[in-house]
Amino acid sequence: MGKEIKERVELFEEQPIRAAWVESEEEWYFSIVDVVRVLTESKDATAYWRKLKQRLKEEGNETVTNCHGLRMNAQDGKRRLTDVATVEQLFRIIQSVPSKKAEPVKLWLAQVGRERIEETIDPEQAIDRALETYLKKGYSEEWVHQRLLAIRIRNELTEEWQKRGVRKGVEFAILTDEISKAWSGMSTRQYKNLKGLKKENLRDNMTDLELVLTMLSEATTKEISEVRKPETLEENKEIARAGGNVAGNARKEIEEKTGKPVASSKNATDLNQLVVGVIEDITEE
Repeated sequence: MGKEIKERVELFEEQPIRAAWVESEEEWYFSIVDVVRVLTESKDATAYWRKLKQRLKEEGNETVTNCHGLRMNAQDGKRRLTDVATVEQLFRIIQSVPSKKAEPVKLWLAQVGRERIEETIDPEQAIDRALETYLKKGYSEEWVHQRLLAIRIRNELTEEWQKRGVRKGVEFAILTDEISKAWSGMSTRQYKNLKGLKKENLRDNMTDLELVLTMLSEATTKEISEVRKPETLEENKEIARAGGNVAGNARKEIEEKTGKPVASSKNATDLNQLVVGVIEDITEE
């Protein structure tokens, strides 16, 4: 497999399916276990796939033989070797799984696979789709533009981290926590607890001001890193704290002027209800 791999998580009926773009092959791969979990609604999709894989091998199924293994982020945050397959390979595997969701999953895979290839050719399409998705969820257009800018700034920071030898997964999480604690006074987990979140994306549940300060902290961290060129994780942690402190000082000044905390317990539900309320008020008028 090629070294240039870009990972992302897709959603089918709110259930995550891990995907990865392998640059050298110009191909999208999807986690087979994640697809099997959706199809079977099994609590132990890994065991189900293990048995199915063995049976298909015994039957001489070439699709299983040709499947690749990629290291992907698992639920415990560790990168584990995961069986993956292309859309075409998955179609053949799905035929071996009795499920009422087989056809909907096939249609979804075909659509997602095509869209992702189009996005790779033209990145603007990814931005357009993200914009459309957030608007459908009820976010205001102003908030969505802030969120998309936050995504770009975050990507620029993670690219800088990779240049400095920071590993995806645990080390990314460590540095993100350092930034979060420096600007908000809370770790990512504590921030999620404040908002009543579990697996939801924290940034999708931030107010405009929270997003702005998050962007400031990450953009500053990237700028400092480019100048200092850190070589170790400890040096990167020091820079992450420095970048976070810039936004942290801004937060304290804002709180001093307004008399209220910036870090809010408001989450996406509150934000979306606010949008709906404004629309209803306009309609009534």
